[in-house]
Amino acid sequence: MPKRDYYEVLGLEHSAGQAEIKTAYRKLAIKYHPDRNPGDALAEERFKEASEAYEVLSDGDKRARYDRYGHQGVAGVGSGGIDPTIFADFSDILGDLFGFGGGGRRSSASGAMRGADLRYDLALAFEEAAFGAEMTLRIPRLETCQRCAGSGSADKSPPAPCSVCGGRGQVRYSQGFFTVARTCPQCHGEGRVIVKPCSECRGEGRVERERSIAVKIPAGVDTGARLRLAGEGEHGRHGAPPGDLYVVLAVKPHKHFRREGANVHSRFAIGYEQAVLGTTVEVSTLRGKAALEIPPGTAYGRDFRLRGEGIDRLDGSGRGDHLVSVQIEVPHPRDLSPEETLLLRRLAELRGHPVREDKTVLDRVKNLFG
Repeated sequence: MPKRDYYEVLGLEHSAGQAEIKTAYRKLAIKYHPDRNPGDALAEERFKEASEAYEVLSDGDKRARYDRYGHQGVAGVGSGGIDPTIFADFSDILGDLFGFGGGGRRSSASGAMRGADLRYDLALAFEEAAFGAEMTLRIPRLETCQRCAGSGSADKSPPAPCSVCGGRGQVRYSQGFFTVARTCPQCHGEGRVIVKPCSECRGEGRVERERSIAVKIPAGVDTGARLRLAGEGEHGRHGAPPGDLYVVLAVKPHKHFRREGANVHSRFAIGYEQAVLGTTVEVSTLRGKAALEIPPGTAYGRDFRLRGEGIDRLDGSGRGDHLVSVQIEVPHPRDLSPEETLLLRRLAELRGHPVREDKTVLDRVKNLFG
C-alpha cells in the first residue's frame, strides 16, 4: 500500500510552520497512543504513521528533501520503529495522556521561533520547463518591522516578564496529586509581554510586505518539482531566522508535443503511398526542424527515434530523445480526383482486394474518359 503524503497524515498545508506541525502531531499522538488504545492495531498504525511524518517534517533538512523529492528523498525514515527523541519534550505527551507533566519547552531561551515556510505554485510553459527560465515572483510575506527593529515595542525597550506566569510561559493547575501545566493565556507561551506595542506592527514585530524574488528554473523540470529558496520565507520573530520559500511547479500541456520523463513524443502524418514506398520528411522538434527517413513498408503507429532531441535530464546524465509516431492519412473519396480513384481501383484489382462500388464515383470516372 503506498504511503500517504506526510502533510496529509498530519492534516496540514505544505506551508505549515514548525509550531503547527508540532501541535498537529501532539493531537494525533494523544489520540492514537497505544496506551490509550490497547490491542487496537489500526490506532497503533496511525500512531506510527504520525510519528514518521513528524520525524521528517520537524527536521529542516529531511523536510527539504521530502518537499523536493517526496518519499524517495527520505527513504528509510521510520523503518526502525518509533524514536521517542523526536518529541520536543516527551513529558508533554505523557502529561496530555495521563494528566500530569512538567513545563513545556520553547524553541529557544527567548521564545523566538523560526519563520514560517511559504509555498508558491508556478505554472510553466512546456518550453520553459524544457529549456529553463528566469522569472520574478511577487511574494507577500511577514518581514521584520523596520520601525521597532522587530522588537514589537514602540520605544524599543525589552519585553517585560509576564505577570501571570512569571516568565515561564506556562501556568500550573493542581488536580489531586498531580500538577498540570498549560500555556499561559496572556503571553501565549512566550513568557514575556510588550508593555508599549509598536504602532506599525502592533507588538508583533513583523509586518506584511510584498517582495520581488528572482527564481532560476533549471532545464528539465517537470510537474511536481519543488524549488527551495532558503531564507525567502517569512521572517522569524525576535531575531529568529527566516523560513524558506518552496516554489511548486506545474507544466502546461503543449499543442503538439507530449512528454515522458526526458523524452518528447509527437505524431506525424504521411500518405499511404509514402508509407509503402518510403520517403524523407521534415518534422518539428523542441529544437527546430529535423529530417526523418521513412523506410518502405512503414506501418501505422511506428515510432522513430531522434536521439538527443529531447529534454535535458536534471541529474546531468544527458538529454532525452524525440519519438515520432507515424500516422497514415486515409483520404475521403470525395477528396480524390477521378484519376486517383481509377488508379486506386486498378491497384485493388491487381492485389485481389475487392472494394465497394460507388456509382457516383464511377460516373465521375466515366465522364473523365468519355
